[in-house]
Amino acid sequence: MNIHEYQAKELFRKYGVPTPRGHIAFTPDEAVRAAQELGGSLWVVKAQIHAGGRGLGGGVKLAKSTAEVKELAKEIIGMNLVTHQTGPEGKLVQKVYVEEGADIQREYYLGMVLDRASEMPVMMASTEGGMEIEEVAAHHPEKIVKIAIDPLIGFQGFHGRVLAFGLGLEKDEAINFIKFASALYTVYMENDAEMIEINPLIMTGKGEFLALDAKMGFDNNALYRQSKIAEMRDLSEEEPTEIEAGKYGLSYIKLDGNVGCMVNGAGLAMGTMDTINYEGGQPANFLDVGGTANAETVAKGFEIILADPNVKAIFVNIFGGIVRCDRVANGILEAAKITKVDVPVIVRLDGTNAKEAKEILDNAGISNIIAATDLADGAKKAVAAAKGAN
Repeated sequence: MNIHEYQAKELFRKYGVPTPRGHIAFTPDEAVRAAQELGGSLWVVKAQIHAGGRGLGGGVKLAKSTAEVKELAKEIIGMNLVTHQTGPEGKLVQKVYVEEGADIQREYYLGMVLDRASEMPVMMASTEGGMEIEEVAAHHPEKIVKIAIDPLIGFQGFHGRVLAFGLGLEKDEAINFIKFASALYTVYMENDAEMIEINPLIMTGKGEFLALDAKMGFDNNALYRQSKIAEMRDLSEEEPTEIEAGKYGLSYIKLDGNVGCMVNGAGLAMGTMDTINYEGGQPANFLDVGGTANAETVAKGFEIILADPNVKAIFVNIFGGIVRCDRVANGILEAAKITKVDVPVIVRLDGTNAKEAKEILDNAGISNIIAATDLADGAKKAVAAAKGAN
């Protein structure tokens, strides 16, 4: 689950992570009142959406008067903001964050993610603040300093010194940075975060560090113990079909391809998507029906997949274990009754009750169901069927 910049900064401040002052605004008049309350003569008006690259897309602008704040808020609220992370469809901006201007002397990058290889959170820093970290990693990997932090000992001074020296900070600057990084680690751990990104992290003329931007993502599986975080969820920023899938215990992520996928198990789902790509196709989604799927949830899965107009074929790839193949077969028939399944459905069922499942589908007499012998065969047929429908 992701949250907005203004929400992340509210959380930062509770833990002593310094940020510029700011207020959220849903209308241009509210934006003016926010600027007046902040005082000063320079403000930043920032679109609030769950995506990066807002500045390049025209969603972050400087104002030197309250009249300008109002005009910029009018321009940004209601705009369809397109960035490299939103895709060409963009995202509707429904609110802006009005923030006081900052004394920027230097810009850095600071972030935290979970490194599954080391099984520890990793803090990363770079002198290339303001740039996309992926670009820095691709072209200047030597400019990214990383350190893994063992949760058993937590953030220690030596962790901070490694990062501070890697950034080339002077002694007094390093002391301020280490204090900042230590507080950020506490935010990460105590709130079950999966990712924190501050880009840019700025140093002011006084040598103080401020989070000029803030992005946070959280572990959905830990939200049951993070009620305050769960309350920050903005459903308007999420894909409606992904929300609907979650109600039925389905793990669904919409993608840009035309081959719909229904698979049981995340590993098999990833393997299925890779195989579709290998065969020259593009998956339209990730859909894991899980280990407790029944006819109803399978039918719902079909309904969600078919809600995407780009889907030209569906590949059902089930290895029956806890999920019996006959349940999936009945779910396919149930889907055909509830939803008009007017695209080819390639089915590979193997494992528990696969024989019974084959009989169920054979006796159903549905012409657009195509049997597959294995993963490679199924992927090849699904790609071919999707291409033939274009």
